[in-house]
Amino acid sequence: MSKPLNVGVIGVGGIAKMHFPGWKESPHAQVTALADLAPEMLRRTGAAQGIDRLYENPQDLINDPDIDIVDICTPNAYHMPLAVAALEAGKHVICEKPLAPTPDDVRTMIAARDKSGKKLMTAQHFRFQGTSQALKAELDRGVLGEVYHARSWMLRRNWTPVRPTFIYKKNSGGGPCIDIGVHILDLTLWMMGHPKPVSVSGVTQERLSHQESAFSRANNIAIPPDMDVEEFAAAFVRFENGATLNLEVSWLLHHKVPENKTEDMQMWLYGDKGGAHWPSSELLSTHNPTRQIFDAKLQNIPNLGEAHARECIEFARCVAEDLPSPVPAEESLDVTLILDGLYRSAQSGREVRLDG
Repeated sequence: MSKPLNVGVIGVGGIAKMHFPGWKESPHAQVTALADLAPEMLRRTGAAQGIDRLYENPQDLINDPDIDIVDICTPNAYHMPLAVAALEAGKHVICEKPLAPTPDDVRTMIAARDKSGKKLMTAQHFRFQGTSQALKAELDRGVLGEVYHARSWMLRRNWTPVRPTFIYKKNSGGGPCIDIGVHILDLTLWMMGHPKPVSVSGVTQERLSHQESAFSRANNIAIPPDMDVEEFAAAFVRFENGATLNLEVSWLLHHKVPENKTEDMQMWLYGDKGGAHWPSSELLSTHNPTRQIFDAKLQNIPNLGEAHARECIEFARCVAEDLPSPVPAEESLDVTLILDGLYRSAQSGREVRLDG
């Protein structure tokens, strides 16, 4: 095979640890450099991964002429400037979700991508699960007909990530909408075939996070009283083709979650030929002439391995073989448009138009 692509990871805490196995498994790429503003964490991670090219300034990694791919695993607020700098330096970029906190930031990244001629992908790992790939293949065959409504939620019970990079708007751009809502929203739009969103009506709530003694089961610690992002959000989205979507996301909700899980994540899709549920991979339909009701469950679910690893493997493949980005930035722009519209609608108390 040709020389492996060299990957530089910016931001070595948290989610980066989920990316390293994929880069190790990839036949096309290898991690050769790391960057982080925290020197001790950078040294520990470098030692654990066997990497000695370490940069305390991310720009130094971006300027490294040996780096082919930059993997951005930083807090949300830093995605756009780092991605643009990397693209301008001639690097391909895979960036953790959300691609950026605002639509204008995403548009800036797309413009930099187009000018550079390099690849840009959002790390939406739920697309790379076997259940997702199997159901998407059936939907692309038209088993549901035209999907005209969807219901999606990602709900946690007392499970707020109590870290500054999540609970303060200056770092994250928002709360569960930006953190976990982006997952289920991206997955739902992908399953629906990415209809164009035209309007959003949304609400946000901070009912539980500011109660006395509010806490998170994540590490069983108190929620700081100055947390300034929402804890719950809901939206009703209209699309250009007439389809609609109900979306709910929360870190803190009196909602039952599956045993041994931190959250309840589900999606229902309704078409004129049938319905579908994720992650159970169930399909529902009727046969009107005989008045029969049919329920089925997909059996041949592919074993694709851990989804965070798979997304890195697939991005390296798309670069090595000059294939389209597995998660096009234009699709991430629609996700960001909806989330931004939700926030604006919640603030104004009115439906927000997204089509101009």
